[in-house]
Amino acid sequence: MLTQIPIWNYREAIRLLTLRELRVRYSNSALGVVWSLIAPLVMTVVFTLIYGVIMPNPQPAYPVFFLAGLLPWNFFSLALTASTQSVTGNGNLVKRVYFPREILPISTVLATGINFLVALIPLAILMLFYGVPFTPALVWILPILATQVALSVGLGLILSAVNTLFRDVQQMVDILVLPLFFATPVFYDLSLIQSGWIRSAVTIGNPMAGLVTAYRAAIYGGHAPDMMSLGVPALEAAALLLIGWIIFRKTSDAFVDEL
Repeated sequence: MLTQIPIWNYREAIRLLTLRELRVRYSNSALGVVWSLIAPLVMTVVFTLIYGVIMPNPQPAYPVFFLAGLLPWNFFSLALTASTQSVTGNGNLVKRVYFPREILPISTVLATGINFLVALIPLAILMLFYGVPFTPALVWILPILATQVALSVGLGLILSAVNTLFRDVQQMVDILVLPLFFATPVFYDLSLIQSGWIRSAVTIGNPMAGLVTAYRAAIYGGHAPDMMSLGVPALEAAALLLIGWIIFRKTSDAFVDEL
């Protein structure tokens, strides 16, 4: 039974679709993947001017502080919006060839993850420029990144499946991304929220709040993230991955008719 073949057996298809996603994303673009570097740097300049000049911010090396939060957020927001339309955007492929449909949102998230890794280059350069040390705590980026990939794939499976049945989902995701940005401590520190229970509620209700804090602890702070910022999002990511897998498998048989 083809439907019983583990997804791992399709790893070559995932690799090819990931590369295809990258090529399509930057087709007819003179700078290509360089845009992954330019966009966050422009945002860093803007927020540094706002919080470092107009509204002086107590955070030292603010560009590093900001970029350490912006890059994970960009990864998440782009993965969310792209994976939502990963099935509807590949309707011809879905109708022509059999393959586990889960590959589509997975490859979309992985392509966005590659952009994230490339964008770490200017962050490393800024760390050198501002004298932010490269500490052993940087190894924590690996489990944090794995948690974010699991979270993004889980949400991508759910949203891509539901969007195939109800196309309004894509518009809803586009609208929700902006308020989620402000609810995530990208340009501010989560510790600025004075109330402990509100801070905990934000971390539990928005896994990216904890993950951004965890990234910043490892990159900017030079220490291991605490259990709240990484442990809670890891549990939520695992739950969403399982739920997303179940929802996607139960609805995937209807994709061809809906497309």
